[in-house]
Amino acid sequence: MVSQSAVSQQLAQLERIFNTPLLNRQRKSFGLTDAGEMFYNACKDIITRYDNFQSGLNYLKNSARSRIAIAAIYSIGMYGLQEYIKRFVAARPDVHLDLEYLGDTEIYNRILSGRIDIGLVAVPRSSSDIQVFDFAAEPMVCVCCPQHPFAKKTSIDICMIQYQPFIAFAQNLPTRNWLDQMLIRYNVAVKPAMEFDNVETIKRVVEINAGISIMPQTTLKNELANKTLKAIPFSNENFTRPTGIIIRKNRAINDNLRAFIELLYGKTIK
Repeated sequence: MVSQSAVSQQLAQLERIFNTPLLNRQRKSFGLTDAGEMFYNACKDIITRYDNFQSGLNYLKNSARSRIAIAAIYSIGMYGLQEYIKRFVAARPDVHLDLEYLGDTEIYNRILSGRIDIGLVAVPRSSSDIQVFDFAAEPMVCVCCPQHPFAKKTSIDICMIQYQPFIAFAQNLPTRNWLDQMLIRYNVAVKPAMEFDNVETIKRVVEINAGISIMPQTTLKNELANKTLKAIPFSNENFTRPTGIIIRKNRAINDNLRAFIELLYGKTIK
């Protein structure tokens, strides 16, 4: 804990060194001067660069080079990632893949803090600190139980769903926002009967004929095989949910991590 007087002394010393005021001390407009703002931003940049260097150095020195920490949202980790993991482990059996299922917000936080190496999310977003590589685009289909009238159709117009009880993804999820924008494009309004934050709960609710939903077809393999759900494509267009691999920008990438990213991405990365 640094006392206020110590901070004041350090600030005064900096102002003497740079021969310019860094703080505007007028009572009504207390705050940083232009020079102070510049100094503050420069310090932030230095700290960020140091943190990135320290994280990268630790990663390269650490014996965990043979370990890759991965976090994925449940639908991707459970249904889209498993075949890639099998292929990678077969090619590099000495590398340990540590996979967790997490929400997208936590995945982004852990990527930025360096606690995981790779994240897999739906509707990915890049930023000044996050780099995105495309992963599999997932076909989105209308889902209902076998007793529902839609189950007999080979395809449906998306406008037909607005008259049905709808089981939706929770409002805080990127997939929900993406679906809402998709429906707006077709001027379709749905009133969710229920909202959930994961595909498994949505599937269970649709199975008891409590409503229909729109979901990634990749998550329905078991239910379609067991005939507990029906998946009906849309006649309007082939809707696909984008998914992505995210890593922190400017981080150190060793050979194992590079190989895994390139396997998922399907291309060579720089």
